[in-house]
Amino acid sequence: MNKNFLKRAQQMQIKLQQAQIELGNATVEGSAGGGVVKIVINGKQIVESVVIDNEATEDLEMLQDLVLAAFNDASAKIQEKTSKTMGAITGGMPGFM
Repeated sequence: MNKNFLKRAQQMQIKLQQAQIELGNATVEGSAGGGVVKIVINGKQIVESVVIDNEATEDLEMLQDLVLAAFNDASAKIQEKTSKTMGAITGGMPGFM
């Protein structure tokens, strides 16, 4: 194999490892109902906090919908952040996402 190719592959592996650490430490906030429900999720897809405004507690069904929507919003944001970060490193190469 070409030494230059191996060196580039090793550099990419180091960058991927650094990105995984960075993403694992990253957090995003998802919200619903104009901020009535807020959920913070990290790059490992673990919910770190949930904040619910008092006005949302009056209607249990609405609250459940808002929590679900806020979680989905946060999840989509962290997935987008992961895709952008990893895509910048791999150049969209298949098998790296």
